[in-house]
Amino acid sequence: MENLKKRYSFDGLDEISINTIRFLAVDGVEKAKSGHPGMPMGDAPMAYVLWTRFLKHNPKNPEWLNRDRFVLSAGHGSMLLYSLLHLTGYDMPLEELKNFRQWGSHTPGHPEYDIERGIETTTGPLGQGFANGVGMAMAGKYLAGRYNKPGFPIFDYHVYSIASDGDMMEGVSNEAASIAGHLGLGNIICLYSDNKISIEGSTGIAFTEDVGKRFESLNWHVQKVGGNDLEGIAGALIAAKKETSRPSLIMARTNIGFGSPAKQDTSEAHGEPLGAAEVKAAKERLGWPLEPTFHIPADVLKSFRNSVEKGAFAEKDWMGLLERYEKEYPELAVEVREIVAGVRPSGWINDIPAFTEKDGPVATRITSGKVLNAVASRAPFLLGGSADLAPSTKTTLSGMGNFMPDEAGRNLHFGVREHAMGSILNGMALSKALVPYGATFLIFSDYMRPPIRLAALMGLQTIYVFTHDSIGLGEDGPTHQPIEQLACLRAIPHLKVIRPADANETAEAWKFALLNEGGPVALVLTRQNLPVLDRTRYAPASNLTRGAYILADPADGGPEVILIATGSEVHLALGAYDELARRGVKARVVSMPSCEIFDAQDAGYRDTVLPPEVRLRVSVEAGSPMGWHKYVGSEGTVVGIERFGASAPYNTIYERFGLTVEEVTKRALDLVNRKKGLFLDRL
Repeated sequence: MENLKKRYSFDGLDEISINTIRFLAVDGVEKAKSGHPGMPMGDAPMAYVLWTRFLKHNPKNPEWLNRDRFVLSAGHGSMLLYSLLHLTGYDMPLEELKNFRQWGSHTPGHPEYDIERGIETTTGPLGQGFANGVGMAMAGKYLAGRYNKPGFPIFDYHVYSIASDGDMMEGVSNEAASIAGHLGLGNIICLYSDNKISIEGSTGIAFTEDVGKRFESLNWHVQKVGGNDLEGIAGALIAAKKETSRPSLIMARTNIGFGSPAKQDTSEAHGEPLGAAEVKAAKERLGWPLEPTFHIPADVLKSFRNSVEKGAFAEKDWMGLLERYEKEYPELAVEVREIVAGVRPSGWINDIPAFTEKDGPVATRITSGKVLNAVASRAPFLLGGSADLAPSTKTTLSGMGNFMPDEAGRNLHFGVREHAMGSILNGMALSKALVPYGATFLIFSDYMRPPIRLAALMGLQTIYVFTHDSIGLGEDGPTHQPIEQLACLRAIPHLKVIRPADANETAEAWKFALLNEGGPVALVLTRQNLPVLDRTRYAPASNLTRGAYILADPADGGPEVILIATGSEVHLALGAYDELARRGVKARVVSMPSCEIFDAQDAGYRDTVLPPEVRLRVSVEAGSPMGWHKYVGSEGTVVGIERFGASAPYNTIYERFGLTVEEVTKRALDLVNRKKGLFLDRL
């Protein structure tokens, strides 16, 4: 009991330590001449209590599997995180704090995922970090459900976050909080910095709801505490850890810019340096030396660095638990050891099915579901679900159980919450133990674009299953028919978009996505049935790994015109290829399931597929023409859609929009005849 009291008691050194955090942040922002000093000044007390009394972490091994996760959802207060990382002994030298917001530093304006330095996720777009935390907690629940046994809590980590008023205003946080409350994720503890200030001034101008009651209605455990009450904060954290059946929200009434005589509790403290005069006034008010800047008292640093010894001991203790676990549960222990080593089982590759013409015609969404279920049994790292569309997206894992309050199965039910789904997938992928997927209709990728962008920025292995990929979904009409979505997704750097043409390309697309550990992949799939291509006549589907490949070539000689297509429109290109051959025109058909993968190939391969000397080219895709001129050039033409869709049977819509074999053939012939005409004119 005496040790417990000592652990949670506070003295003068604690106040000095808190002021150290505050003024490291203030000095960093002041030196950079930009940044957000107010939040670190106000939130330093609760961050200090959390990091020194509660957070289970090892600064010398930031990737320890069973560490607690800390997410600074209010990412604008990044200097708070950088200061804590430096003080507690992570690979975050003081020089990095002095280079805040500078080119090449590891201390950007908002935190960017850098696990080697202890930064768990990229935050800044408000609400995203909060929702990432829900995904991290779900990953922890799944891992615990699969591996924990009586007496062996192999996975029992908590997810802590600091969120702001802005986080609470964003819709994604409410979506994620609703899921977390429904699932009873007792391993989440969110410290809400309730300072009642946003950029435009008091939150009273736009945000007057009772946040506590909202979260209580979402099945959260809610407490209120003063933002400078160290004992109260510690007590609230103790109570939150005891609450295992509900996530916890600790509402801390903080003061933005605490200690600044002129700017405390004002919006001026939010997003700009205090200024030299106000820095001086704040330091004098809190009894802090004016010089040197970035001052860290020796006894403060020594106290913070106790985290290194405590962290090493905690991890060593866990490794001992794992060794005992290996004796009792050797098969499961192999999987855990593989996760620790960053290795995944690969036997699932042999389970990927092959398809023949006898299996078709079949929609690629249906093929996708067959592939997913075929590989799942030997891929325990794979789990996911949909935004209330599993029957349509074909993403249910048969016999794998559901992820529910009393069950940690592999089928996730996100409800109609696409935005939260994307952010939660990011949190799960950040575990590095899991490969999560999320499914919805392609049109609704718009609802989850922010987390897709962040997944690409962080290089996370998330998989998006986007079905109903074109006007081919038919009668649901233009509200559900994607036009610009493919172009929008392709505009995101590092996102691989794959639109397969048949069942075997779909199987290869899943293989690529599951092996591609360096970033997210979007699989874009049809609602309508497509023939399975005869691969004895056409090139093998394994060429999908090159992004684009020659599917069909003239019987003799080189091509006069190249037809480039993706997904369902590859079949239109093949029909035009046959028609052109009957008319004596030599055509090549190129299947281009992924522009991004193709663009990453060497120039030699790209020129083999699209020879520079063959300048007559036709691209065919049931979507916006944007981006296709890059491949067809100034002498080519694009068959696409430049208006919204319509409600009708899909084959009628294709015909009315000019997506037919006849139209593709006509466009190709126009190019060939124009070239011949120019040649004759020059004679």
